[in-house]
Amino acid sequence: MLGKFFIAAALAVTLSGCVIAVGGDHEFDDDSNWKKTQQYNQQQISKLALDSSAEDIRTLLGTPDFTESFSHEGETVTVLFYRTHHHKSDGKTTKEECTPLIFKQNLLTGWGDKAYKYL
Repeated sequence: MLGKFFIAAALAVTLSGCVIAVGGDHEFDDDSNWKKTQQYNQQQISKLALDSSAEDIRTLLGTPDFTESFSHEGETVTVLFYRTHHHKSDGKTTKEECTPLIFKQNLLTGWGDKAYKYL
């Protein structure tokens, strides 16, 4: 009986340091995923044409990281933000790491920080 206790105790001590991590709520599971996403977004945004529809852009780039929509001077304005430049490795995407795409009446009128500031 005492022998079984020592074997069980020895196993408990050796296994107590084992930790297995499964899953997680990270936006990007590894370093290469966000880099690939950013690179893809940069490439596609560089090919955009004014007057493209918001639907076409969403089909091309997927779901934006952030979205804003409001009325400005009687027009509906929608801004889609796509991640294009890394700032801080914290597992979160911020608007500062994104390029804004500006749509008026559902048509692309500009993109980038300057276009966003001129709204």
